[in-house]
Amino acid sequence: MRIDFVVRRQSLLARIRAAEQRHHRPSGSVQLLAVSKTQPVAAIAALAAAGQTAFGENYAQEALDKIAALATLGLEWHFIGPLQANKTRAVAERFAWVHSVDRLKIAERLSVQRPIELPPLNICLQVNIDREPAKHGLDPSEVAAVAQAVAALPNLRLRGLMAIPAPVADFAAQRRPLARLRELQESLNSAGLALDTLSMGMSDDLEAAIAEGATWVRIGTALFGPRG
Repeated sequence: MRIDFVVRRQSLLARIRAAEQRHHRPSGSVQLLAVSKTQPVAAIAALAAAGQTAFGENYAQEALDKIAALATLGLEWHFIGPLQANKTRAVAERFAWVHSVDRLKIAERLSVQRPIELPPLNICLQVNIDREPAKHGLDPSEVAAVAQAVAALPNLRLRGLMAIPAPVADFAAQRRPLARLRELQESLNSAGLALDTLSMGMSDDLEAAIAEGATWVRIGTALFGPRG
């Protein structure tokens, strides 16, 4: 069945705007990041034709192939997956954002490898907000020190925080870890940083994320459908 990306994208944007209004957020304050990992080039091109410009990828080599194939479309690419040290150069050279920095070493490599002719690479620190043993991300107790160090690196711009909370169905339960991420960002700003980004919320919890201050919601299933 052919996916009508115009309808899906407009439906999702309406859902985002309704949540903004419901939770007293300024209209347009939440941006849509289309999570295109494992999706074919043709599907990304179709969604781009429907008006989407920002795409998130989890796997470096897969993403580089797509970036090359779609180079004429002027898309903005966000790296949102775990980043290994041996993949940082390619990401530093080809992406506009990295949402998933979980070690100072990775940020340092990205800073050194970012081409000087490009704008600073936008960075979010990934926080393991639920302290799940198997999940990537900084422990909340580590974030302040790492954030100050990353903010001082050249060729990077520290924008904010990212998290992937454990999935739960209840709206109030969805909000709790997202509120902790927002409060952590507020504490960093009180300490002198100027962070403007909260990357949180996916297809099943974007309303809770918007209620707690998300500025990027990372959506795959609601745009592309369930992965096989």
